[in-house]
Amino acid sequence: MRISIIINNKFPTILSVLTLIITWKILSEIVDQEMILPSPEVTCKSLIVLLKSKTFFKVVMTTIGRGLVGFFLSCILGLIVGIFTGVSSVIEKIVAPWLIIIKSTPVMSIIILALIWFETEHVPIFVSFLVAFPIICVNVSEGMKSVDQKIIQMAQIYGVKKWRILFEIYLPSIASFFVAGICTAMGIGWKAVIAAEVLSQPKYAIGTSLYTSKIYIETASVFAWTVVAIFLSFVFEKVIRILEKKIIRWRI
Repeated sequence: MRISIIINNKFPTILSVLTLIITWKILSEIVDQEMILPSPEVTCKSLIVLLKSKTFFKVVMTTIGRGLVGFFLSCILGLIVGIFTGVSSVIEKIVAPWLIIIKSTPVMSIIILALIWFETEHVPIFVSFLVAFPIICVNVSEGMKSVDQKIIQMAQIYGVKKWRILFEIYLPSIASFFVAGICTAMGIGWKAVIAAEVLSQPKYAIGTSLYTSKIYIETASVFAWTVVAIFLSFVFEKVIRILEKKIIRWRI
């Protein structure tokens, strides 16, 4: 019974994926040029070749490492700044122009400036941080504002210490906002990291591998690396969703 329920729940997703693959196959047959649009099976073969290569693991792990460093920095700073902007309107007004500028600046402009300011290896880290920071900061700030002030006032009347108010009232209340910000930032962040790698060309990187495949017109390889990037994004999103469920249980 349980297996049947799981299959029924997953069926729409499976059907959607199969439809995508079939459509891809039909279009590749119509185009009939592997250089322009490789078929799914050709892309699969290229992916297998990548998986067997000696540098594949190092390339993937290096890209993940750069992305996570920038992402964790944005989480820490975004949480801290978000808390302060959420409790102080003065700080919010000071920080607001900075956030607007960062959010409004095109990602390509950020990457080009980073290429001028930093070493090649540090460009994706900086871009990952700058893209994710405002998203997390704004979400945390909104979460702080949503806390019932009557509860805060009651805690203050009964002499509850400030650190307990922060950890036992504010943090549980902003947890869902924080996780939502992380999910959004993660999706955008991975794209920005790989885009930064394409332009900065570090030695080991998914972005560099994509660009190299493009130079040699290895379209199947471009598709294969894209599949790898999508898979990584999917895995990290699942991890965050699991974390979100645990946070919800903690709040309850």
